Amino acid sequence: MTADAKNSGTTHPPLTERQEARRRRILHASAQLASKGGFDAVQMREVAESSGVALGTLYRYFPSKVHLLVATMQDQLGHMHTTIRKRPPAGDTAAERVAETLMRAFRALQREPHLADAMVRALTFADRSVSPEVDTVSRLTTAIILDAMGLEDAATPEQLSAVRVIEHTWHSALITWLSGRASIAQVKIDIATVCRLIDLTSPPDKAP
Repeated sequence: MTADAKNSGTTHPPLTERQEARRRRILHASAQLASKGGFDAVQMREVAESSGVALGTLYRYFPSKVHLLVATMQDQLGHMHTTIRKRPPAGDTAAERVAETLMRAFRALQREPHLADAMVRALTFADRSVSPEVDTVSRLTTAIILDAMGLEDAATPEQLSAVRVIEHTWHSALITWLSGRASIAQVKIDIATVCRLIDLTSPPDKAP
């Protein structure tokens, strides 16, 4: 798990080893319950019982179910990022590499549709109090895309703008697929199309 995945974006001091182990149990219980029954299946009392912590302790870590599920998404993205770094995409262009990476991440979520739905619903319901956690999800997604691009130099402002558009499109594609309004084939086309922005915004002397 990456450092960003561990950090909720707040200014709390680092967790002790014991606290981190407890947090891991909580996130595991959240993911397990969501995998079986989606958003509604994640009840704070059941999470506390499954992870072996007191309900009050659970609320000290995560003030609400939305906080918990957004943190679960951070954790899932952190694992995806680690996996993708171990097996980088092999496309010839930055656009192809990013498209391959995002589809791999999408397929990982596809294997757990109830969990994916729960996490996306939490992001949708998140209010301002969850902004630090939501921002961390966005930073992790951006980091995954930038790693896939394989740039030799820092991304230009134009490339970073393209990355933001790609991130928004990927999130939207996930929502439309979960709601049954888009097929996997259509998602793949949309991702490939938006990823071409990367090559269009690459400096001429840096173009793949």
